[in-house]
Amino acid sequence: MQVQLLSLPSLILSPPRVSTKLLGLNPHSKSGFCNSPKVMFKLPTGVRNHGGLVGVRCEVAQQEMRDDGFYMRRCVELARKAIGHTSPNPMVGCVIVKDGKVVGEGFHPKAGQPHAEVFALRDAGELAENATAYVSLEPCNHYGRTPPCTEALIKAKVKKVVVGMVDPNPVVASKGLDRLRDAGIDVITGVEEKLCKRLNEAYIHHMLTGNPFVTVRYSISVNGHFLDQLGKGVAELGGYYSQLLQEYDAIILSSATVMENNSLPASQEAGANQPLRIIIASSSSPVHIPGLTMEPSGKLIIFADNKTTVELESAQTGIETVVLDQININGITEYCKSQGFCSVLLDLRGNISDFEKVLQDGTDQKIQKLVIEVLPFWDQDGCDIPIALNSLSKRVEVMNLQAKISSQRVVLEGYL
Repeated sequence: MQVQLLSLPSLILSPPRVSTKLLGLNPHSKSGFCNSPKVMFKLPTGVRNHGGLVGVRCEVAQQEMRDDGFYMRRCVELARKAIGHTSPNPMVGCVIVKDGKVVGEGFHPKAGQPHAEVFALRDAGELAENATAYVSLEPCNHYGRTPPCTEALIKAKVKKVVVGMVDPNPVVASKGLDRLRDAGIDVITGVEEKLCKRLNEAYIHHMLTGNPFVTVRYSISVNGHFLDQLGKGVAELGGYYSQLLQEYDAIILSSATVMENNSLPASQEAGANQPLRIIIASSSSPVHIPGLTMEPSGKLIIFADNKTTVELESAQTGIETVVLDQININGITEYCKSQGFCSVLLDLRGNISDFEKVLQDGTDQKIQKLVIEVLPFWDQDGCDIPIALNSLSKRVEVMNLQAKISSQRVVLEGYL
């Protein structure tokens, strides 16, 4: 195989020279610029005229930007602090605002612990009365492991509740909104709804279908050929692969990946909750799993067919072998469903033929998302598409395709 390394240029964009007096900026501030793109040339009260130049106060423009969407985006930002820790619960953030000022914030840190609204109300204290509560997901109205959040909001005497999206959980499903309205609280829904739905895409899919949200990840060259590798730096702290691992309940790997690397992939993000590792061992020859260092709470599942012999080193613990008549996506998702998993990542590396059998049936219905890493290589001899994805029976539109940069690699994300 002939592979040629390509270099991605480093681009430095410099802002044009603009007078700080003209924009009314503080030259000693860290950013040097207002967050607001608005510039006002009318002279309101309190704005000084400097020799014919109009000075605009940043805080005035910033205040104009703080609409419902501004606070809802903050809710999502707070919710993401618990990424990887709330499953099977959703990630939720809450902000309490009174007289244009944030008086309380909170997020749901872990399944079984208080919800975001409770933490935000505790933070706000008595200031929550007659305030507006912003929450990224409809407040619950039932007793589970925690009391209803609707009752906490009513008891705090909030005046208004702004909700990002309705909870698809049939136990909730608009019942929380109805309870708040019945208590005389003004309720608004659908603010930054698309952003809130993306935050909890796995939870929503699991609630609507009962099945885990499945994402397939693989790498290609710039000329579209499959590459059996990760880009340099993407598995390190801050890299897209490291971040991806902490988002999923389980990751499915080829046995070849583990045997070649003699290790299991792990997120390097601070406080990351590592996914359950599932190894596919669908070879007629014996599969040797090397001695692996498992974290205290770690667990490894090996899926093997009845023709495969799995060889483990002595004294290996935390490893379970599941023998199936046929290893396919349906069997694996059913197992993950039985374990209460909301999300599964298929990492197409190692022995790609292992994934042929996994994906040969029901691919169109079982895969929800694609993550494709484009490496800066020109590969003349590679295949045009991962053979495991040839089971896509028809032309499928990839929706909401987005691109981002990670360690000078382009990463594409889209939905089937």
